[in-house]
Amino acid sequence: MVVAPHHLAAEAGRRVLRDGGNAVEAMVAAASTIAVVYPHMNALGGDGFWLIRPKDGPVVGIAASGPAAKAASSDFYTGQGLTEIPKRGPLAALTIAGTVSGWAKALEVSQTKLGGGMALPRLMEDAAFHAENGFPVPETLARNCAQKFPELKDQPGFAQHFTDHGAPLTEGRKFSLPALAGTLRRLGEEGLDSFYRGALARDIAADLQAAGSPVTLSDLETYSAKVLPPLSINRNGAVIYNMPPPTQGLASLLLLAIQNQLPKPAPETFDYVHGLVEATKAAFRVRDSKVTDPAHMGADPMQLLSETNIEALAKPILMDTAAPWPDASPKGDTVWLGAVDKDGTAVSFIQSIYWEFGSGVVLPQTGIAWQNRGVSFSLDPAAVNPLQPGRYPFHTIQPAMAELPDGRVFPYGTMGGEGQPQTQAMVYTRVVDHGMDLQEAISAPRWLLGRTWGDTTTSLRIENRFDPTVIEALRKAGHAIDPVGPFEEVMGHAGALLWHPTGLIEGASDPRCDGSAAGL
Repeated sequence: MVVAPHHLAAEAGRRVLRDGGNAVEAMVAAASTIAVVYPHMNALGGDGFWLIRPKDGPVVGIAASGPAAKAASSDFYTGQGLTEIPKRGPLAALTIAGTVSGWAKALEVSQTKLGGGMALPRLMEDAAFHAENGFPVPETLARNCAQKFPELKDQPGFAQHFTDHGAPLTEGRKFSLPALAGTLRRLGEEGLDSFYRGALARDIAADLQAAGSPVTLSDLETYSAKVLPPLSINRNGAVIYNMPPPTQGLASLLLLAIQNQLPKPAPETFDYVHGLVEATKAAFRVRDSKVTDPAHMGADPMQLLSETNIEALAKPILMDTAAPWPDASPKGDTVWLGAVDKDGTAVSFIQSIYWEFGSGVVLPQTGIAWQNRGVSFSLDPAAVNPLQPGRYPFHTIQPAMAELPDGRVFPYGTMGGEGQPQTQAMVYTRVVDHGMDLQEAISAPRWLLGRTWGDTTTSLRIENRFDPTVIEALRKAGHAIDPVGPFEEVMGHAGALLWHPTGLIEGASDPRCDGSAAGL
C-alpha cells in the first residue's frame, strides 16, 4: 500500500508494487510523481528525508538536505546592501537540492538490503507521463498560484512554466510540464547521479548561474545525501523514530515524550488538546534554542531526549492554565508519503521546497523549480542558524515511524511547517493511546499553534468541528483562540499506514488534500 497527498502519486507507487517492486522503489515512483502533480509543495529542486524499516534489520535514515553554496556567505549578501536573505528569487536559491540524491541513496538501500532491482526508467515512468501529457490542476495548486502570483510572476522562469499564458493557473485546467518531463526521462536514462555530476548537472548549474543564484556546478558535484541512524524514543513499549537535526524531528519526539508525562484524557476533550498544546510549547522552546546544523550544535540530541530532561520539561506544565507563547518559526510547504510492501518493509518519506513554489526560480532547460530553504538562515552571526558556506539549514520537515509493542509498524506524517510535530502527535496518540481507527484519527478535527503557509498569527487555530465547550474552555485557560473552518488545509496533509504481522495493511489519507491510500 502507498499513501500520498495526490492520488496520482499513490497510484504510481501502487503500480510499482503490482509489478513486483518493493516499498522503496514504490516510494521513488510516488516521490517523482508528486513533484509533478503538486509542484507548489515540492520539486526536484528541493530536499527530502527518509525512514526505511526493512522487515529484518534496523531502521535506516536518509538525510537528503543540501547545505549552503560555497559562495553563500553573509558578506555575499551584506555586500549587496542586504540586511536579510531575500525570500524569493535567485538570491533565495542558495542551497543545494538534495532530494534526488536521497532517491539514489534509498535505491542503494533497496538493492543491498531488500533485493530491489527495478529499472530506473520504470520508476520515472508515471512522473514523466503526467508531466508530458498533463493532469488536471487541483484546487490547492490553483489557489496557491493565484495567491502567490504577485510575488512570483517576475521570478526567472516562473511565468514560463507555472502560468497560463501569463495568468494564474485555474482549477481543472489540463496542465503539463514538458521541460520537466524531459528531465525525468534523462534521469531515468542517465541515472540519478547525473543531477549532480554530468551533462544534466551542467545544464542545472548553467541555469542557476544565469539566474543569479550562488549555487555552482562545484557545489552540485561535491554533494551527496547521507545515510545515518535516526533518533528514537521508547514510549510505553513503542519505539518511535524520527530524523536528527537539522530537522525538527527532535521536537516531534520531545512532544510525544513530554505529553506522556501528562494525564491521558479522551481525545477532543479540553485536557487532551491543552496537554498536547502545552507539550508543544515545551518542545518548541528546546527546538528553537538548540536545533541547527548538527556539526554546530552544542547539545547532544539523545541527551535532550533523556528521561531526566523530559521530566524537567513536563514539570512546569499546568493542566488548567496556558503558558505564554512567543513568536514561532516561519512557514513551509511539503509533502509526506508512506509505503509498505508485502514483505513488511515500511517507508516514511517527506520532501519539500520550503515555501509555496520555493524561491520561485524555475530553470528553463530542465523545468526544475528550486527551493528557498536557505532563507531560514540568519545574516546575524550570533543567531542559532547563521548563514555560513557549507552549513545545513534548519528543516521543519521530518518523517515519523513507530514500531508498536504488538508488532505493528506505523509510518505516518504530514506537511505543514510548525504543524508537523503537532499533527504527528495527534495522529499517534489517537491511534496508539486511544485505539481510534486510522482514518478517523486523521479526519478528526485538528489545531495548529504557530505560523505556517504565510500567516503571521501565532494564535491557536482550531477547526470549528470541536465541541464549542472545549473551545471556550481553552479560551478561559488563556489560549489565544482563532477558530477556523472544518477541514482547513493549513492543518496539513496527513497520511498513515499500519502494517500488521498477519500481513494486513491499513491506510488512510487526509480529506484536506487530494490524496489516497492505494493498495493491492
